[in-house]
Amino acid sequence: MKSATNLLIVIAIMLTGCSRAQNTATTTAPVNGNTENSSNTNSSSNQFIMSDSSNWNKLTPDEEKVIVGKGTEMSFKGIYTDNHEEGRYFCRRCNAALFESDSKFDSGSGWPAFDEFIAGSVQEIPDKDGYRIEIVCNNCKGHLGHVFKGERFTKNNTRHCVNSISLNFIPENQLAETVKMDTAIFASGCFWGTEYFFEKAPGVISTQVGYIGGHKENPTYKEVCAHTTGHAEAVMVVFDPTKTSYETLCKLFFETHDPSQLNRQGPDIGDQYRTEVFYLNDEQKAITEKLIGLLEADGIKVATKLTKATKFWEGEDYHEHYYSGNGGTPYCHGYTKRFK
Repeated sequence: MKSATNLLIVIAIMLTGCSRAQNTATTTAPVNGNTENSSNTNSSSNQFIMSDSSNWNKLTPDEEKVIVGKGTEMSFKGIYTDNHEEGRYFCRRCNAALFESDSKFDSGSGWPAFDEFIAGSVQEIPDKDGYRIEIVCNNCKGHLGHVFKGERFTKNNTRHCVNSISLNFIPENQLAETVKMDTAIFASGCFWGTEYFFEKAPGVISTQVGYIGGHKENPTYKEVCAHTTGHAEAVMVVFDPTKTSYETLCKLFFETHDPSQLNRQGPDIGDQYRTEVFYLNDEQKAITEKLIGLLEADGIKVATKLTKATKFWEGEDYHEHYYSGNGGTPYCHGYTKRFK
């Protein structure tokens, strides 16, 4: 009897784990019960991510309660809870791509569950309740749900518990008509300044500051600055290859910092401020090598390292979109045209 009781307690915790809202705002109406003014995933105007908040999709009152008010929809009421189609899940408010269907699994909790998100698309924030981790869209900061780790549902040992009402879904056979994505990782000194230029670049879907190239797992800013982890401050750039190219972004990288400086950038000194490109495939490596060759042919002694990408660790929340959130401009980054 005791073991049966314990099992019931575990199930109850799992079912209610995502339903404890960060505040008291909740929605009890069935998801998408009111389709008036709701975003249409098949509308060509809504197929591409929108960084400008003035262009975000208009939300219904129920959507706003969850996405803005951080509420929670009723379990087993979401339209995507039992969706098993192949495709991709997008942010309902800004159209950012968040999850692939192959990362979705049945947790039995009553909400869609994913064990992995698309690189750079989701941000984790400590919940006000003191023990959970909220997840939001990294582009528009709309509330998605919460992440739980250590439950052993999948090999990734992670459950992103997401409200269906925060999502739009596009089937695999329609994705060819929607935004495509690619990723690049650049280190060029303080990641505040690096991100400042990339987040404004045409074709960029999202940016994420973080750490890469070191030997310690999940490093903190304090540890990186103490030169004990070997990491570089870097920015992960997710972009639409139909609107820009890796070469265009790599040129922007070289033109917004001084690639001749070793282990520093302006007044910032230390190996965490090194200039380095972390390539994700052979094409990126070849393009970067070509651009370095062009710079060296112009007499620039390039200190930029070219390294195969390893694990990228997201930086602390207060570093993200620093200048756009706090105002000002970079103190050690500026634009200098270097390519003809």
